[in-house]
This record gives sequence, structure tokens and C-alpha cells, in this order.
Amino acid sequence: MTRSLMVLLALLLIGAPLWGCRSGGEQKTPATTLGEAPAAGDAEAQGGPPAATTGQRAPTPTPKPATAAASAGFSLKLSADPKRPAPLDKIKLPPGFTISYFAKDVPYARSMARGPKGTIFVGTRRGDSVYALTDADGDGVAEKRRTIVSGLNMPNGVAVHDGALYVAEVHRILRFDKIEARLDSPPKPTVIAEYPKDTHHGWKFIRFGPDGKLYVPVGAPCNVCARDNPLYASITRIDPDGKNREVVAHGVRNSVGFDWHPTTRQLWFTDNGRDHLGDSSPPCELNRLTRKGQHFGFPYCHGTAIRDPEFGHIKPCTELTPAAQELGPHVAPLGMRFYTGSSFPKRFKHQIFIAEHGSWNRSTPIGYRVSLVQLDGKGEALRYDTFAEGWLQPDGKRLGRPVDVMVMPDGALLVSDDHAGVIYRIQHKG
Repeated sequence: MTRSLMVLLALLLIGAPLWGCRSGGEQKTPATTLGEAPAAGDAEAQGGPPAATTGQRAPTPTPKPATAAASAGFSLKLSADPKRPAPLDKIKLPPGFTISYFAKDVPYARSMARGPKGTIFVGTRRGDSVYALTDADGDGVAEKRRTIVSGLNMPNGVAVHDGALYVAEVHRILRFDKIEARLDSPPKPTVIAEYPKDTHHGWKFIRFGPDGKLYVPVGAPCNVCARDNPLYASITRIDPDGKNREVVAHGVRNSVGFDWHPTTRQLWFTDNGRDHLGDSSPPCELNRLTRKGQHFGFPYCHGTAIRDPEFGHIKPCTELTPAAQELGPHVAPLGMRFYTGSSFPKRFKHQIFIAEHGSWNRSTPIGYRVSLVQLDGKGEALRYDTFAEGWLQPDGKRLGRPVDVMVMPDGALLVSDDHAGVIYRIQHKG
């Protein structure tokens, strides 16, 4: 036997890799953009026409914790309950949690807001209407759905302030005064603010902050680009009458969900990463605003320190604000809330729930779940886990796509779903 054959045999016996090292690093998935083909205006982050899906599912990537304390926090073990009615019997939750329908017939249900009298207002994006749901007997199931207005341009965002309903179309903000007193005969709206008309990332999530101002994001009108108009790729805020508009955050590609920390009052928001950098890059983001005017990277930098191949030479990542927590690539994080209720176990108090709508441009779909980001005592992101999943089945079938989350006064968590046209209610029975 020659010396070279002896060396080759020895390598095979000890299991040494002969065609490149796979140990200690991520095995890259093919750099393709195959996934769910969106209907017109349907993708959360459009950038080009995707091809057909493979129909196979891979585990949702879980990025490393934002801090070095990888073992800190608490882990979640999920399981489904076959006693639930289909398809809820497919949804996996931590022990002690259950899921039911708050409302079943809410076409294209998207963002949610609650009025002081308990009315749940629901915006739509693929639809053109805004709905009002009422649970008169307080049993956790809405008995009646009313259409407040129809014929609008992607009325995704809804918010309630001083008894008025605010609705965000692509190009303007409407206000319906004294809305809960007129659910059966809604008043004509007042236009309080105008915004760019671009439909690409033009749908908006809106909420009133602790300062009493209405926060309104403006997405980038592209997959990745730089525009002179400072409104693009930003989060703005205005007074309730629409005046005194200012930009509070720059470099935000497409935020469709945000909330304020219950104690620090700092703004946290999700952001959808750019497309066409492959299956595994870049990550979507959870960000934290600590001062007005911060720049969160787009289009120059993504995640914590990924330089954009087209624009990264213009500004280094070190001059921009990194993500507080990197999320899965292309999971399309939308609505997010700090848990402020009291019915979930104490460990969930002031932790972050995120609705992940699910990828459309990935060779193997991921997302389609509700995730949980845990914070430490200093308010730093610590862990990123799955809280509820099952809307994407192993055979690639989609049962639903979570959009928004909202904490109810009884501590239950509402989750809207624009694919199934329903709103779920997650509660704890411990």
C-alpha cells in the first residue's frame, strides 16, 4: 500500500472532512430567493418576483442572544393539544397556554387597537376596510363585526386616542371622532396628515406614544435604495391634529410594529430586512430608540454589523445604531408588544411578543409564528425563542400568518391573522 493511500485511509477512519470544514459554523443554504409568490402588494418586503416554493420546511433559525449570557433567561417547550378543534389542534404553545378564536370572520385582519369601551378596531391591507369587533358579554369571543369604513387604500394602521379612531392609509391619516358612540353610523373622517403615495412598503402601523403623539412609519419605496426625501425609511410623529411632524428615527426600512417599554418608555420596533442577499442574510431586526434622530442602518448596514454590498461603502456600520436583537432572516416581523398583563406567569412580565408573518422569498419558508424576546434586568435583549408555532406545517401548508399582537385587560394575548382572516386569543390557565 502506498503512503498516500495509507494517509487517505487514516483520514476516513477518523472522520476528517476532506471537502471543506463544516464544524463550528453555519451550513449555508443556497443563495436563492425562492419562496411564497406574493399577490400584488402582498409581500412585507418586496424586491422582485420569487419562484415557486419547495414545499419543505426548515427550523426557524434562532440567532445567538444579544448578550453573552446565552444560558440566562428561561426556555420554552412547545406542544400541541389534539383536544382543540382543527386547525387550532396544530398550534404548539408552552404548557398551561391555550388558544381559541376571538373572532372568526375578519377578512385580511391586520393591525389592532382597543377603544376605551372595549371595541377592537382592525385594519386591513389586502382589503380596503376597517372593522369594529365587540364582545358584549365579555366571554372572550366577539359576537358582532361592523364595517366602519371601506374603499380605502391599504388601511393597515389603526389607533384610538381621546375617543377618536385614527386610520392610516398609504398616503394619509384619517380621524373618526367619537367613534364608539357611532359604531352603527360612523362619522365622516377628517384628513389630518398627508404622506408619500408609494405603495411599496407604503402600508403603515400607527400608535400613540406616552408623549401623546401619533407615531407613523414611512417605509422605503424599494427593496434597497437611498432617497433624498428624509421621510422615506423613517419613523415620524405628529400631534393628534396632524401638526408638527418630525422624524424620530432614520434608516428604518419597513417597520410594521412598535411599542414602548413599560418603565423606560423607550420605543422598540420591528424592521423587515432587505431581500436578495440569499436565504440566510440579512436578519430581520428588533430595534430600540434611545434618543431622537438615531439612524438604524438602512440601506448601508443590516442587523448588528452586516455591510450592504451596494451601499455599505457610503457609511460604516460603526457610525450607525445596531439592532437590539437580530431576528430570523426573512421572517417578516410585524406587530410587537411588551406583555403588561397579569394572567401569564410572572416570567413573561415586560417581555416582548412578536408576530412573525413568515417569509415569502426564501427557498425554505420560515417564520409563521409568534416569537418571544426576553430582556434582562437592564432592558437588554437576552434570548429569542418561539412562543407559538404551527401555522406553517411540515409539508409546507400554511394555516395562517400572524400579523399583530395585543394584550387585553384580562391578560389574554390577541393575535391577528390576515391569511386565515381571524383573530386568536391566547390565554394561560395556570
